[in-house]
Amino acid sequence: MSRVHNAGIWLALRGNRQDLLLLPLVVLGFFTLSHAIRQMAVPFSIGQPLPISTEPNALFDDALFTTLRMLAAVLASLLFTVVYATLAAKNRYAGKILIPLLDILQSVPILGYLSITVTGFIALFPGSLVGVQLAVIFAVFTSQVWNMTFAFYQALITLPHDLDEAARLYRLNAWQRFFRLELPFAVPPLLWNTMMSMSGGWFFVVAAEAITVAGHEVMVPGIGSYIAMAIQQKDLVAIFWAILAMIVVIGLYDFLLFRPLVAWADKFKWEIGTDLQRPRSIVLEGLRRSRIAQVFARLLEALWEISLRWLPPGRPHWQDERPSTPWRDGFFSVAVVLALGLFSWNLVETLLRHFSTQEIVHVFLLGLVTGLRVFILVVLSLLVWVPVGILVGLHPGLSGRVQAVIQFLAAFPANLLFPLVVLAILRWHLNVNVWVSPLMILGSQWYVLFNVIGAAAALPSDLKEAARNLGLRGWLLWKRLLLPGTFPGTVTGGITASGGAWNASIVAEVVSWGHHTLIATGLGAYITLATAAGQLDAVALGIGVMSFYVVLVNRLFWRRLYHLAAHRLRLD
Repeated sequence: MSRVHNAGIWLALRGNRQDLLLLPLVVLGFFTLSHAIRQMAVPFSIGQPLPISTEPNALFDDALFTTLRMLAAVLASLLFTVVYATLAAKNRYAGKILIPLLDILQSVPILGYLSITVTGFIALFPGSLVGVQLAVIFAVFTSQVWNMTFAFYQALITLPHDLDEAARLYRLNAWQRFFRLELPFAVPPLLWNTMMSMSGGWFFVVAAEAITVAGHEVMVPGIGSYIAMAIQQKDLVAIFWAILAMIVVIGLYDFLLFRPLVAWADKFKWEIGTDLQRPRSIVLEGLRRSRIAQVFARLLEALWEISLRWLPPGRPHWQDERPSTPWRDGFFSVAVVLALGLFSWNLVETLLRHFSTQEIVHVFLLGLVTGLRVFILVVLSLLVWVPVGILVGLHPGLSGRVQAVIQFLAAFPANLLFPLVVLAILRWHLNVNVWVSPLMILGSQWYVLFNVIGAAAALPSDLKEAARNLGLRGWLLWKRLLLPGTFPGTVTGGITASGGAWNASIVAEVVSWGHHTLIATGLGAYITLATAAGQLDAVALGIGVMSFYVVLVNRLFWRRLYHLAAHRLRLD
């Protein structure tokens, strides 16, 4: 054993050409991370202005700060996703509470989270910028986590029956079943939604990096603040440099992080046959050839296996398989009804104490206007991107080539189009309520595309081969295989696109360029204007109405489609 161990160390020390490239990059990464952490944790007090420069040389640090915030938010989102979605999928009573709660949490705009949490984060780290940084990271987290949680939950409840039977046959306990079956099965859709979450973070980065604390606006250094300052100064050259910096950053983390992960996750596809085309990554291939990386991977694998052995035995399954009894279901229903009744009574009493009936009705009507926009835009997105996503997902080589392009388009902040929209509306006297609507779906439409690509890429090869052998072509192929096979991904994309469009209304219904501000009629504009005026009661009312509409639509429409995807349209 010691000889093998010494041989592994000797191979690692010898290295090869890949190691000669890997080591300097790792050292450079550590120095860059150290520099960023020092800059992001400088002393700070409320009211102290932070320097925001629109010079091109400031973009290196700004891009680094924004990227690190989004990566930190993604890691927090992954942890939240695994715990929350697993509990919702494994326990039917918990699912009845957690999934509607997830609908509500998804519908709350990031301005709502910032107004509630920023003071608490700053109080944790007085006299330091760390509290503000955590508030920004939390705001980005709220723009990333919901679609990841929905995707993981959807994967758990649509686990193929034959895989479930195999787990029972091998008598896997709860921990083994989760880590060896359910988590690997959910990796492909979770990975695609993680990429989408990074892009979603870019879309909301302007709103996240400019926060209001005690009446003072705090703009932390980052690309979002850089863009906001450029828009305020009507600096088109600075906006050009910001777009260029975004292209470089997105291309780098796609090449160094996501493309290797997509190629690595291909082994988790549920299939019997094999595809001729597999996603490839130069970085992943280099890591596999690197001797230092090989030793490190073996060490991690050994630690992982040891950790699985030390996990508690657990029951054979985590699912709540106890028979449903009338008294248990009745007790749960009564408890939920009483809790909702008490909450509703206090809510109505609070609303009537702070707002007139006319104001409440007015806000609900604004919600209907925004809801109509969301419905039309999501339907158009489904009609356009479902067939495109299927075609891209069926060709792994094409998927790899367009991946970075899709991520950039998904990450493109709507704020950068504000100058064009404002100038076009003013120049040709266009209807504000119509022509700002596309900005709402600019970022969230890509949820549909990413989820459908992931679902199409995960279609089993044996089913595709069977379809070819049976001569299925044209509409019959789409009807019998492609649309049913990607339907779970379509539903996940639709529900997250809908929530994202509601969230984006706070950005899209109030557009500015210099001293020109155009305001559309809608709930998003109401919340944005109330936030700017510091009217927290009105902000709470707007967020509450938005949550009501989102939950209502999800309960009456999207949840029915989830049930259909989980129990009828499953390719197993």
